[in-house]
Amino acid sequence: MFGNFIYFIVVLLIYTTYQPSDDPGFSVPESLSLFCGLFAGYAFLTRILFKKIEARISTGNFHQLDPLFHRTVTRQSILAIVLFAVDIYLLNLVEIVRKAPYVSMFPTVQALVFIALFVAYLAVLWSLAFDAYQGLYGTRLKRSSYAASNIAISLPVLLPWVVLSGCADLIQLLPFASLKRLLSTPEGEVIYFFLFLMVVAVIGPLMIQKFWGCRPLPAGIHRSRIEALCRRADLAYRDILTWPIFEGRMITAGVMGLVRRYRYILVTDALLSLLGPEEVDAVIAHEIGHVKRNHILFYLFFFVGYILFSYAVFDLIVYAIIYTEPLYRVVIQSGLSHTMVASTLITLVTIVVFLIYFRYIFGYFMRNFERQADCYVYTLFNSAGPLISTFEKIVLTTGQAPDKPNWHHFSIAQRVKYLIQSEQDRGWVLRHDRKVRRSIVLYGIGMALVAVIGYSLNFGETGRRLNANLFETVIEREIREKPDSPELFGLLGDLYYSRNEYAGAVEAYEKAILLGAEGPEIFNNLAWLYATCEEAGLRSPERALELAQKALSLSSAPHILDTLAESYFVNGRFDDAVSAGLRAYEAATADRSYFEGQLKKFREAAGKG
Repeated sequence: MFGNFIYFIVVLLIYTTYQPSDDPGFSVPESLSLFCGLFAGYAFLTRILFKKIEARISTGNFHQLDPLFHRTVTRQSILAIVLFAVDIYLLNLVEIVRKAPYVSMFPTVQALVFIALFVAYLAVLWSLAFDAYQGLYGTRLKRSSYAASNIAISLPVLLPWVVLSGCADLIQLLPFASLKRLLSTPEGEVIYFFLFLMVVAVIGPLMIQKFWGCRPLPAGIHRSRIEALCRRADLAYRDILTWPIFEGRMITAGVMGLVRRYRYILVTDALLSLLGPEEVDAVIAHEIGHVKRNHILFYLFFFVGYILFSYAVFDLIVYAIIYTEPLYRVVIQSGLSHTMVASTLITLVTIVVFLIYFRYIFGYFMRNFERQADCYVYTLFNSAGPLISTFEKIVLTTGQAPDKPNWHHFSIAQRVKYLIQSEQDRGWVLRHDRKVRRSIVLYGIGMALVAVIGYSLNFGETGRRLNANLFETVIEREIREKPDSPELFGLLGDLYYSRNEYAGAVEAYEKAILLGAEGPEIFNNLAWLYATCEEAGLRSPERALELAQKALSLSSAPHILDTLAESYFVNGRFDDAVSAGLRAYEAATADRSYFEGQLKKFREAAGKG
């Protein structure tokens, strides 16, 4: 189940980090033909793999076939992700869909189209895996229910993004200019993100349980015992629901919801029918433990931590990639579109950061929270025997190996062993609670450091220096590839100017002009530098005026008129400076106070003259 969550998030990352390529590579008919061929090939390969497993069921060893089945599902799921990335990046299906009427107006709808495409890959996988699944586990599920349940249990992980992105689309369509301006700022984006994250975290369970088709657990012995246990634990909740996932035949329970008004306890029919009353109590005590130990709230904090983590680490990885000369050479010499390569690298970095965080950080806390919830049974009961027997029944019923490793849960054997230790010595419960508390404190300290690093990289002086050096590295590499490009030398001049490296800026701008620069900005920037440079030895009033006049012949923008006025001013031609300054002031639509101050300076100089 958790693996499917990861797959959908990775697919969303692949889609949201995509940038259109300069060269589509394939025509629309070619792209669609290749897509159909790849999809059919995926279905054919998947069918062959599971037919081979199915053929071995009658003679094979279950404990060999069970991991083989799950490995095959995992590999085909990953292949589906790879093919999805091919559809996006190589076949450019996004650009084809974007041309459909009204689609470009609603980016979220377009994204959902491609989420549906990935669902189609997985629907093929689960449908073709069903016969082998049925043969191995003896399930009475229908094929359609098996595939639909795998989809339904995973899709809610996309809910926060759907709400966040969908509301952003609506805001862009509505005539709220001030709100749009706020959301275009970094501060506005942060406020918007956290506001909607909290809203979704609070009311999301209401939407999810309706999406799953949950129904209130009927009155009876099971409901009465669960209600009594919740009263005993002082747990407030909205309702106790039957969980129809996999037609209710999965032996599981769950709890979701940060606040009482939207908190639900979920149980499946299989759990209620297979387990005895005390065993059901133990499972519900485990779920209550998640709430009482604030695990749901911590999961929300860990998600925010992922945002901080990716915010800081992403930049560091990108810097490392850019500064890695051999990798850059491979990109340049590959002949591939630089836009596509850059987009692909960004996607890969994003996915790697995500997988590292959720596998090693989030997964660590999930495993230890599950153990803490297991141990919470001792808060309500004298013994965890019913919970231990529940695990044993799960092993016997499902055929699952008790020592099967899991990244988000300890194995059943490990969980049982720890409960037995705790049964003999309750000090193990206290030791684990202390371990969890220490881990959370260390995590908080680590995230605080990550936040400082992220702020420094994006808003501090360290980040500005790194970005400047990064920009310089990229420009210089491009110049080595295109030594006759005036635009590149113009960018290099801008960079040096921004760092107050005036001699380098002069050299770069003059080189750009020598190579035939045609844009007004290069002439304008160099004119301003010659007219106002802090280093007196680099000033050249006559050259400044010459360049400013050239810039004016290419554009009469207010800032160019201002440069011309300044150039007249430093050459002692104050009346001409007033004339050009007045034109600049009249043409300006923003920052008029600056132009007004300039005009005042020129008039005062003309009056004295």
